[in-house]
Amino acid sequence: MKIYLAGPDVFLPDAIEIGRRKAELCARHGLNGLYPLDNAVDLSAPDASVVIFKGNEAMMEAADAVIANLTPFRGPSADAGTVYELGYMAGRGKLCFGYSNDPASYATRVARLYEVTTLPDGRLADGQGLTVEEFGLPDNLMMMHALDLHGCPLVTPKAAPADIWHDLTCFEACVRLAADHGRRTG
Repeated sequence: MKIYLAGPDVFLPDAIEIGRRKAELCARHGLNGLYPLDNAVDLSAPDASVVIFKGNEAMMEAADAVIANLTPFRGPSADAGTVYELGYMAGRGKLCFGYSNDPASYATRVARLYEVTTLPDGRLADGQGLTVEEFGLPDNLMMMHALDLHGCPLVTPKAAPADIWHDLTCFEACVRLAADHGRRTG
């Protein structure tokens, strides 16, 4: 089974190393991890961004499933590119797994960064008066239910690890789930 490894890990200073570690964990469980940085791209080329997009899209098409790192990135929610990739895979009817190393609810994470108040009707709102989604879910309901309906619920730790970007415990749990699924259906 080929697994597309989506996530903001590609932005880490040691992105190649984390991708290698993730691919090794996949291989230990009989899976082939496809990491976006496996595509060689000349970042100085004028069309680098579209080459990256097309390379990642080709990897997703070749994959049987996705494991998406949905740990909050540069805000209270998951990385926008990773969210796109999860939706792309769900839309193609492919198996979807995801994890977040931050177990807090989305509303709790929004409140860490912005003033959140409770409106008279009980809804939460930010400083601009915009409703803050609160279903007790770790992130936006569209992502959470894409996982529920196309794979399994989001994997989270009981408490955030000391290093949310390098702890692969929840990632490996997703790898095991994917391998188990492959054995049951293969």
